[in-house]
Amino acid sequence: MCLATQQLSKQLLAYEKQHFALGKGDEEVISTLHYFSKVVDELNILHSELAKQLADTMVLPIIQFREKDLTEVSTLKDLFGLASNEHDVSMAKYSRLPKRKENEKLKAEVAKEVANARRKQHLSSLQYYCALNALQYRKRVAMMEPMLGYTRGQINFFKKGAEMFSKRMDSFLSSVSDMVQSIQGELDAEAEKMRVSQQDLIAVNESVYTPDSDVTSPVINRNLIQKAGYLNLRNKTGLVTTTWERLYFFTQGGNLMCQPRGAVAGGLIQDLDNCSVMAVDCEDRRYCFQITTPTGKAGITLQAESKKEYEEWICAINNISRQIYLTDNPEAAAIKLNQTALQAVTPITSFGKKLEVRHPSQNVKNMENDKIIPSESAGIQDSTQLIAPGTPIQFDIVLPAMEFLDQNRGGRRANPFGESEDSSKDEEEDSLLQQMFIVRFLGSMAVQSDATSEVIYEAMRQVLAARAIHNIFRMTESHLMVTSKNLRLIDPQTQVTRTSFDLPTVTQFAAHQDNRRLIGFVVHLSEPVGEESMSAYVFESNTEGEKICYAISLGKEIIEARKDPEALAQLMKSVPLTNDGKFILLNDESEEDGAIREQGEESEA
Repeated sequence: MCLATQQLSKQLLAYEKQHFALGKGDEEVISTLHYFSKVVDELNILHSELAKQLADTMVLPIIQFREKDLTEVSTLKDLFGLASNEHDVSMAKYSRLPKRKENEKLKAEVAKEVANARRKQHLSSLQYYCALNALQYRKRVAMMEPMLGYTRGQINFFKKGAEMFSKRMDSFLSSVSDMVQSIQGELDAEAEKMRVSQQDLIAVNESVYTPDSDVTSPVINRNLIQKAGYLNLRNKTGLVTTTWERLYFFTQGGNLMCQPRGAVAGGLIQDLDNCSVMAVDCEDRRYCFQITTPTGKAGITLQAESKKEYEEWICAINNISRQIYLTDNPEAAAIKLNQTALQAVTPITSFGKKLEVRHPSQNVKNMENDKIIPSESAGIQDSTQLIAPGTPIQFDIVLPAMEFLDQNRGGRRANPFGESEDSSKDEEEDSLLQQMFIVRFLGSMAVQSDATSEVIYEAMRQVLAARAIHNIFRMTESHLMVTSKNLRLIDPQTQVTRTSFDLPTVTQFAAHQDNRRLIGFVVHLSEPVGEESMSAYVFESNTEGEKICYAISLGKEIIEARKDPEALAQLMKSVPLTNDGKFILLNDESEEDGAIREQGEESEA
């Protein structure tokens, strides 16, 4: 027993090296055990009559703690793992439900199976967590209570206990006893709290665990700047075969992170800055969306659990891609960004009237003579005079009406595949201005007037409102080439010209004053029969829309200056050229485009 006491003293000092899942109150336990270690060294003289008392007051509680409490936690952990695996199996079965031929009976059975698995997993997790919470109290009592009984047995057994221990030792033992009782009281209160929580869980309606229970009218938050949850990630296993893996995704700043089960931390899977997100149709899955990189390269494809999660993930990634998280008040910026869609239901029908009320003294700068001209605040037309009610909105870049007009005018036949002819290269060489911008097409619609820029603001309002109402997130990305002759939309992948507008036909162009990345222009065309058609096109740019407006304005100035050689020479002197003296430089836009191209080359490599 003397040898056992020596070993016990060392074990008490080594207790601080043990690590539990929860470490509440370990500091006071360690300091108390250090003091007990000194006491055990003073009680090095033991007697055989203490064997029975030590077996009852010290050995038995330790064995119960090891065999009962620790074994219970280990068993509950295994049950929680089995419940989690069962939930994954049922969730995988639910995710594989066919989209085209839905069997309501099968869907209901699978949904019920998922709900039962979730309920079982939730209950087992609560039991496991309750056991962990109880362990943090029991682990403190499990060492101090045996030592308390051991020390008291020694003091009571030896007649000279009063000589060996002072009153300070008695007060210490009393304080330890009080601490053990307080810990036991906290444990009882925590156990009662957990019992009430489990009872509330049992009484909860089963619809809480059913996936996609609010599919008819989900409450969607479109102003999210961060999002977390489980998604299914599509992985290609062959040329045509794919597999889906359920992982935990969360956003951190401008990055999309992924954390597999069992990992201590998440890893970067996609940079969301300036990327685009759109809904995609998968043959075997529902609620799928795809993230596209700024260079136009298709990124990852993900599947959400429900319609609400699907739309909130798309809105959150769309907000993050615009770097709202870098602002001082990201929540307010996200609300302001989505405010344009909400203005569709306001009684003020003209978008320009809203801007006039918000900025009554705002002026417009004339690019030609640098004079400040007051903005046109008088005589703002009503929205019905700008755009006819019920005018259809086109959300794709394909323009069948333009091809029809080209055929009727008897001009050169448009390539049905959208490819431009070799003459476009000659036009590029003859053009004095070439400026490239990365844009995403939002929509176009016919308008009735191009007298003021109010028609562009009204078109922006109606296009964004229609996209929000119909949940259209798909956007066609293009390269907008501004030259001194025309505007061309070029496919970023094939470098094929999708459509082209002669610069003289662009009669109005403006950028949104609140969201500077929105740009729009009006194209005015003459019909063969003498009639005229006007259409407004709305885009979202990676750069400020004012730069695109300046490039278009400069192109128009070059067209006017071509009539007078002296005016053209003066204009060329006032604007810097490239090193070969061929194309005009616009601020630092060329450097930005170069940086974009370098990023694209790096990502391709």
